[in-house]
Order: sequence, then structure tokens, then C-alpha cells
Amino acid sequence: MKRSMSKNMGILGAVLLGLIIILAVAGPALVPYNPTEQSGLPLQAPGGQHLLGTNDMGQDIMAELVEGARISLTIGIVSAFIATLIGTVLGLISGYGLGWLDALIMRVVDVSMTLPFLPLMIVVGVYMGPSLFTQIAVITLVMWAGKAREIRSQVLSLRSRGPVLAARSMGAGHLYVLRKHVFPSVVPLMIPQFVRAVNTSIMLESSLSFLGLGDPLSKSWGSILFYANARSAFLTDAWLWWVLPPGLCIVVTVLAFSFIGYWLEERVSPRLRAYTGAFSKLASGRFGKTKKPNPIAVRQPDGASAEVLRVEGLSVQFPQPAGTVRAVEAVSFTLRRGEVLGIVGESGSGKTTIAAAVMQLLKPPAEISGSICFDGKNLAQLSPVQMNELRGSRIALIPQAAMNALNPVMTIRSQLAEAMVSHRSIGKAEVLQLVSEVLGQVGLDSKCGDAYPHELSGGMKQRVVIAMALINGPDLIIADEPTTGLDVLVQTEIIKLLDDLQQRLGLAMIFISHDLPVVLRLADRILIMKQGEMVDEVTAEALTASTVHPYTRRLMDSIPGLRAKKAASVSSLTEAEAGGGSYVRI
Repeated sequence: MKRSMSKNMGILGAVLLGLIIILAVAGPALVPYNPTEQSGLPLQAPGGQHLLGTNDMGQDIMAELVEGARISLTIGIVSAFIATLIGTVLGLISGYGLGWLDALIMRVVDVSMTLPFLPLMIVVGVYMGPSLFTQIAVITLVMWAGKAREIRSQVLSLRSRGPVLAARSMGAGHLYVLRKHVFPSVVPLMIPQFVRAVNTSIMLESSLSFLGLGDPLSKSWGSILFYANARSAFLTDAWLWWVLPPGLCIVVTVLAFSFIGYWLEERVSPRLRAYTGAFSKLASGRFGKTKKPNPIAVRQPDGASAEVLRVEGLSVQFPQPAGTVRAVEAVSFTLRRGEVLGIVGESGSGKTTIAAAVMQLLKPPAEISGSICFDGKNLAQLSPVQMNELRGSRIALIPQAAMNALNPVMTIRSQLAEAMVSHRSIGKAEVLQLVSEVLGQVGLDSKCGDAYPHELSGGMKQRVVIAMALINGPDLIIADEPTTGLDVLVQTEIIKLLDDLQQRLGLAMIFISHDLPVVLRLADRILIMKQGEMVDEVTAEALTASTVHPYTRRLMDSIPGLRAKKAASVSSLTEAEAGGGSYVRI
């Protein structure tokens, strides 16, 4: 119902705007009179010779109306386009860049928005002199600031969301993130802004012309109203054909752009589209059909050390007015090829901070000390470009709450493809083939590539994010609580998938989780974190057999059945994850 109404409004708006455009384009050929020359008697009533009569100088009002359509549409569209363009560019720069440039732009915006609207138009118009250029400049001047502030607010929200953080973790540069993630998400906001700007521009043009600040040599709709009022049209019946036609043209044009903008906004943003098609696809099993994983090439060590990652004395602190917050304190560990390192601890123990530090994704005011060496390279000494080359290519991240890491305005295939093209030149045919293969590897049908994220279930989205991490054949995968937000049965499926992929591909993996039973099932070694400190490091076998540290012992004692041998506990853990009493979250 809603979609049908939106479509009908769009059609109606297109018809109305089409009529105005026809009037502007074809009008001069249909009306035989020059709008600036006398063609009849003064104040002649509408008739066969003059369809809308004449003004007090004997000029044909229909010819004036045609000329006014061309002038008013030109001023309205050009002013709206320039104001929206300036506002969008400055909003993107300010919202994404932050720092001193953001402060400078926002102070200029604040000053612009505090200036009185109508007096500013009059002063600038008088100073520059009445002309077509003056009208465009004045209208742009009074409209750009509000649009810059709105765009900046949207960008501030987008830059901290999952899709942008996921793209940055895959090694995408700032320009790429702006072009592929931020700007497409801003486009749905730009459309209603442009529509409102066109409406406002036409109204402002009419106001400026009505105040006598328009181009005296042009015949816009506003100037027609100005001359009608100045020459006492309201004292005679002439207002019926001299004032109403340009007023109706302004109203019709504003409504046309409003209806078209409403329809286009829904068409551009997939979030606003009807979900009927998605539900029918899911009901028919189009996206739910799984496919047997295809074997893919595994990156083999080329004579390098078996050690993939070495972290020594890693500390992360955040200076605060009330005192320094130490998120991670002197953490050290190593990780070899084909090994799984589990990191377990309560909320706030520093697990995710370690992952962000390894990925070099921590931003000021975070202060990092210690060394993080990947394949013999100190990551802290790499340039941003070199680090971007590693992220998503050799070091991949499955982020926390990964279901929110997918861009809602891009298809699954497009998002998987960008993970590849960010790091290598590759043909379209090869991209499609690799996307299909990696979807199959994580148990999804290749048709899922045509879906948008909202058309997939939570577990399917999680598999897509895992596919995104695998698609470039990384040496190291960091899985930061990859089952957060999923129900227990889906969690079990995802854990089985990660276990299978890690064993078949020989990946080095850091698995971060609250769930000690799950970590025991996957990990070769386990780090126990408490309040930013590493309190224990043991193998999974040793942890189930005997524990030494008091905190680790308390964790083990709080979970019944974990002292059994790991090999014998796999089946019982699966039952526990499916709802049994032995599944306990720290």
C-alpha cells in the first residue's frame, strides 16, 4: 500500500514537473509574442488572441509566464545544486576529518546560520546589484550552511559504524571509504535536501524579485508578481490573470519536486524499500540453501618463520581528566601458523582493545607502548599505507557484533568484491567466481550475493562476514566475539564453521570470547584476562586438567564438567551450547 502510494506520488510529481518543463522549453514556439514587447491593449482580458490577457503595458502574460518558467527553474535548480554540493563537500570533510578543519568549518557554519535571513538577502542583493547572478549567489549563501551541518551529523554517525570500521580493518584508504561507504549512505539524505533546496530557491527567487532585487531585464515568476503589485493589479480585475498564473506555477513546481523527492528517496535507500520480495525469497528457500564448501588455496609459509605474531609488553592507556585509564597492561604472547589462541575474560578486561591494537585501529587519545610484530615486522613502525596493505589481506578481522558490519546500501557480492579490489587488480569474471567460491565455502548459496544485508538472517550475515575475512587468504584472523547477538543454535553452527575452516586452511587465529567452553573447543592455548592484565596463559589440555592461578581456578570451578578431558568434552559442549546446564557465560 505504502509503496503503491509512493509510486503514484512520484508519477504525479513527474507529470507536474513535465508540464512545467514543456512550458519552459516548448512555450516560445507555441506563444507567438515577445514577452518584452507590446502585443495588445493594456490590461486586455483573456481571449482568443491572448490566452491570459495582457499587463498594463500590453505585454502578453502567457509569453511572460513561459519566459518566467525558464528563469525561475534555472535559478531554483542551479542555486539548489550549488548549495547542496557545497554543503555535502564541507559536511563530508568536516564529519570525516574532524580535528582543526572540522572546528574551522563548523564555526563558519555557526556564523552563517546566526545571521538574520531576510536582512542578509537584502543587504547582499543591494551590494551586488540586481541580476541573475546575484539571485543565485544570495540564495546559495543563505542555504549551504544548514546542509553542511546535516551532512556532517550523518557522517559522524557513519564513521563509527560497522561498515566503515570493517572497511578500515580490511585496509581500505580514506578516499575509498568515503567513496564506497560514506557517500552512498549520504546520498539518500542529499535527495530530500536538494528537493527542499529547489523549493526554497524558487520561493527565495520570488521573494527577491518581489522586493525588486531580481534582474530587472528578466521575466521570472517573481518579477511578474512584483510588477503586478507595483502597478496596482489588485485594484482591478487584472489580478485574476496577472497574479494567479505565476503563483500557481510556483505552487505546482514546488509540489512536483516534493513528490519526486519522496519517491526517489525510497528508491535510492534499500532500507526504505518494501520487504515483500525478501520475505518471498526466504520463504522459497532461495537464500537458505547451503552448498558444500569448495576447497580453496591455502597460503603456505615461504621459508619464513612459523611464528606469525609476537606481542611483547603491550600496554594501552587512555588519559582522562580524572586520571589515566589503563585498558591493557604489559600483555605478551606469540602465535604460530595453524595455531588458535583464545583470549577469555570478563567485560572490560581488555580483550577487544588487544585486537584493535594488533590491527592498529586505536585512535587518539589512546597511548600504546610495547611491540607488535607480524611476520617479523613491527606494525607500529609501518606507515598508514603499508598498514592498509596488511589489513584485510594478511590480517583479517571478524569484528564484534559483525552483523552490523555490513553496509545496508550495498549487495553482498559488492561488499565481498570490494574486499578483493582493495588489495589487488582483478577482473570482473574472476571476482564473480571467487565470490561464489567463498560463499560456498562458508555454506551459503551463490545467489546470496544478489541480496542486501536486510534480506539475510543473523547467522547468514555472520557467514558473509567470515567469507569477507577469508576472501584474500590471510595468514591471521582475529575473531572478536563472532557469535555476539546470535541464538545458541546459530552460535554452535558458526563455531563449527570456524573450527572446520581453521583446520582445513591452517589459519592462525585469535579467538576472543566470554564463553570459556567455546574457547576450549577451538583454542590450542588460552590467555586469561582480568582488568587489563594477563593473569594466566595455559594450553587447553592443561586448563582442563589442572589450574594454578586463583582467578583461573575460580572460572573453572564455576563451570561444571570442564575438568573432563577436552576430547571427551566436545560432544557434551555441543549439547551444552544447545541449551544444557553446563553452558555458562562469564
